[in-house]
Amino acid sequence: MNLERVDLNLLIYLDVLLREKNVTRAAEQLGVTQPAMSNILRRLRTLFNDPLLIRSSEGMTPTERALELQPLIREALADLSQILEPRTEFRPYTSARVFRIMTSDYAEATLVPRLVKAMRSEAPNVVLDFLTPSDVSYRDMEQGKVDLAINRFNEIPQSFHQVLVWRDSFSCLLNDKSPSLEQFNLKSYLEAQHIWVSKTGMGVGFGVNPEKSGGLGWIDQALERIGQKRKISIFTRHYQTPGLLAANADLIATLPTRVARLQANNPRVVIKDPPFYIPEFELKMAWGPLLHHHPAHRWLRQLILFVARQMVDEERKEGKPMASGFPLY
Repeated sequence: MNLERVDLNLLIYLDVLLREKNVTRAAEQLGVTQPAMSNILRRLRTLFNDPLLIRSSEGMTPTERALELQPLIREALADLSQILEPRTEFRPYTSARVFRIMTSDYAEATLVPRLVKAMRSEAPNVVLDFLTPSDVSYRDMEQGKVDLAINRFNEIPQSFHQVLVWRDSFSCLLNDKSPSLEQFNLKSYLEAQHIWVSKTGMGVGFGVNPEKSGGLGWIDQALERIGQKRKISIFTRHYQTPGLLAANADLIATLPTRVARLQANNPRVVIKDPPFYIPEFELKMAWGPLLHHHPAHRWLRQLILFVARQMVDEERKEGKPMASGFPLY
């Protein structure tokens, strides 16, 4: 194919069409009429010799060829953006840039305080806007409206970049007068009432079904593998469990170890290793292809990883290895 005869603007139109899966919405986003967008789709079908989008009962469905093209086009557009964008050095100390970061409650409880401290020293005029998973969609990140996300991801778009921040294990928090402390084992754990804490997915959250233990996360899946099930009486999306535990001696919270250790100096709370095996989980940082090469974003990502590794190194020096003994990276 002779590239000189190809209108590269068609790649931008195709990117939006595949993202929206709707000719009308794509036309509105690009500021063209619906007939013009329909004509563009016909040109794209001719260019790629493929229907690309097919009408179905659920609207416009991408073909197999379209799904193959989508991440390649996102990457190509990101590379073009890097080529055309004026090259300027990012100076963090004088920058007043706003960074919008989606963080899970877990990341905000553990990593964010140290990140803010480092940011105040390195870039005192930078503004940080922390968003919750319910505030953000992957499309927001694709379009550059959100700089990056720090979370536990089950699935992520193929075009996204991601890197491991750290791994964490689980620990149990109990009231210092809990009857389970007399002999903390699997039997006493299962006889107690429990607090469930989680909110890691992207988009608006929904209520949980206590009967479907397989959908409740790592802890309940680990119990299901050994044929057991715990009794959950409190469901929450925030790590406010120490206050609940301080007032209720019959509750147990099984939390990520780094969150549990925040209560190390709380005299009313005791930290114990779980009486059964729970696999570690990974905290990751993810971002869309449009911002991958941007100097300010590279600096931010490097700072986040530096702070995370600094925290892990301090834990090792203080003799606080992961409960499972697995490597952190």
